[in-house]
Amino acid sequence: MHLLKTNFNGNPNIGLLGMATDKYCIIGSRLNSKLVDEIEKALGVPVIHTTICGTEMAGVFCAANSNCLLLPNLMFSNELETLKKHDIKYKIIDTKHTALGNNILCNDFGCVLSKEIEKKALDEIEEALGVKAVKSRISGLDIVGATAVLNSKGCIVHEDIREEERELIEKVLNIRCGTGTINMGSPFLKSGLIANSNGFIASKSSGWPEIANIDSVLGFI
Repeated sequence: MHLLKTNFNGNPNIGLLGMATDKYCIIGSRLNSKLVDEIEKALGVPVIHTTICGTEMAGVFCAANSNCLLLPNLMFSNELETLKKHDIKYKIIDTKHTALGNNILCNDFGCVLSKEIEKKALDEIEEALGVKAVKSRISGLDIVGATAVLNSKGCIVHEDIREEERELIEKVLNIRCGTGTINMGSPFLKSGLIANSNGFIASKSSGWPEIANIDSVLGFI
């Protein structure tokens, strides 16, 4: 089953508490073993539990493609040791915009960054991910990572995305975009959604029409 509808310890903002690639899923909250098993089945990857920057907000602070995990310069040494133990390649990005998950949208083809990201950080991100990075907004907002979720098959974005923004994302990331919402009408897709190429997890607060739309845009049906 590629779909799981759940909350993390009663919290519907699962996309703030976790993130996934096609190799692993990082979740900051402690979850019961049954739910961890369900997450691993839906996403087809192992779940790694660790705090990020001393918080449970892995989805807020982390961004990644298959080449590298990007982390802010607020990481604790024990957190880095956990990532090393799981053989996760990471890069610490020196930026004051430490919510990398909210400010970066990336895959193995390219990277779209908040316009607020500094040039030095942009260069570090390009080198770590091995792709070209371009600054843009989504729906006029700088938090491009908070307004979209993608996998290798599609990208679901804020419903008010402008056409020139959509065209840029599709060109840079080499991916098809579709609009949608989560959590019964929120356009900030990241808040209630975690996805990779194998499946996705959506919050319990999300309606089934929203789930069906995500299913389609991310290429599962």
